Amino acid sequence: MTTALDILARLALWLLLAPLLPGLINRVKAWVAGRRGPPIGQLYYDLARLWRKGVVLSTAVSPGHVTGPAIAWVALAGAALLLPVGPAGAGLAFRGDALLFVYLLAMARFCTATGALDTGSALAGMGAAREVSYAVLAEAALITALLTLGLQTSSVSLARMLTPAPGAGAALLAAGLFTVLLAENCRVPFDDPNTHLELTMIHEVMALDHSGPPLAVILHGAALKLLIFAVLLAQAVLPIGQLPPLAAAGTLAGAVLGIAVSVGLTESLLARLAFRRTPLLLTTAFLLCLFALLAAWKGTGG
Repeated sequence: MTTALDILARLALWLLLAPLLPGLINRVKAWVAGRRGPPIGQLYYDLARLWRKGVVLSTAVSPGHVTGPAIAWVALAGAALLLPVGPAGAGLAFRGDALLFVYLLAMARFCTATGALDTGSALAGMGAAREVSYAVLAEAALITALLTLGLQTSSVSLARMLTPAPGAGAALLAAGLFTVLLAENCRVPFDDPNTHLELTMIHEVMALDHSGPPLAVILHGAALKLLIFAVLLAQAVLPIGQLPPLAAAGTLAGAVLGIAVSVGLTESLLARLAFRRTPLLLTTAFLLCLFALLAAWKGTGG
């Protein structure tokens, strides 16, 4: 019973904190632009408002249009429970959980894209095609980064893998994972979450035909995914698991805050790249993770 309560408490913490990160990013962007901007908790208000609204469904959709985002949200919640949080560990941990972690992230993307394609809209299909096209290179970089951590620790368990080794490999890994974070969460320079130009949207265009609670699930799932990648990036390059509990909690919170500020500054100071240039940036992220893998292989005497 204690284990079940611990898992529920961890899940509640992940779900409650996730909407804060987009709010922090928007505040940074507003500060750089000299605007007041929305409050940090704006996404909480939006989710509550959407949850009270009704659902408008096209006559062409199947039940997969609603169940797709729901399954994607459950997959992201499962990935969050697999991710250790400093010395507190993970809610669900076992040997090989890093493999399931990658599969859950891929399932979330697949279900979101399937729900968008179910409408039969050419616009939603275009966004889904772009989403999975980016994922081809982004997932390769993510898997390479996890291979680097696994090679350093000789383990495929996230609890043991997230004990980074200092050196140039950590810097390469940080740069590669930060680029993957931007791509996986459809942030600038890959996508603009605040755009209203339908022909250039990726993630947002897949949610255009959703409304009410399903749209709230998609928005919360996107915030949860952003928090997952921020925590993964922080623990992949900082020895948070080796610190005392209080120091680890403060370091992790400061690192996630720093990542949110970095994302906000990136979106404020960079323009969105043309579609033909984004594969080059994702390939660069993959090469950075690959060089980190080679540095880890050399460090182990391979």
